[in-house]
Amino acid sequence: MSVACLFMRLDVNDLRAFYASPLGRTTHRVVGRSIDAFLGSVSGLRVLGIGYAMPYLGPIHCIAERTLAFMPISQGVVNWPASGRSCTALADPTMMPLPESAVDRILLIHALEAVESPSELLQEVWRTLTPGGRMILVVPNRRGVWARREATPFGHGQPYSRSQLGRLMRETLFSPVNWTETLYMPPVRSRLMLRTGPAWEWTGTSLSLPFAGLHVVDATKQLYRPVTVRQVRRARRLAPARVLVPAPAPG
Repeated sequence: MSVACLFMRLDVNDLRAFYASPLGRTTHRVVGRSIDAFLGSVSGLRVLGIGYAMPYLGPIHCIAERTLAFMPISQGVVNWPASGRSCTALADPTMMPLPESAVDRILLIHALEAVESPSELLQEVWRTLTPGGRMILVVPNRRGVWARREATPFGHGQPYSRSQLGRLMRETLFSPVNWTETLYMPPVRSRLMLRTGPAWEWTGTSLSLPFAGLHVVDATKQLYRPVTVRQVRRARRLAPARVLVPAPAPG
């Protein structure tokens, strides 16, 4: 991947065009299944999407108590949903206009790889999540083909290895609960390849192949910073001190 691609900002129109294409619709179905499995029931919960999450928020919009979608200023914003009050807003993902512990679930997609300070973004996510809240994180896999294909949104920004992502979450007080990889099919627009997408996913998941396009992580908010416990050395048993007693004087 070129250096220029790492810093290229995706425009909201490019993202909309991708998800309207046959490859984007297939991507939506494949990734959406992993997200839905981790989100579970959101009835009565407050859900926030960061980045470009609207395609994945649609099925839960009418179930959750409240659904919001924050989009970075550099990307642009679109009105969503098509009818009723808009749930989208332009926002700096590192300084979101929300109080502490405001939402129960946060979905990040086309977000972490695009920010200049990933740790600041996750710290802000930690701040706005309720105690016990969960974050669903979708990030390009450094070892996957999708991160090297600039024709898709996942080919822009900073991809992550599993170890890099795990270290970042530990530093920002998140504990991964579930972790999966998805998008094993090549990112090409061939009709044959799109029809065989489910077979690629089944094979890749069954064999745990390393070249999946995306990491999908379900992580919980830690309430306390872990403290390293040092091994305590056992104190040596103190032997009674020897006392020198003078010999009796010769009689």
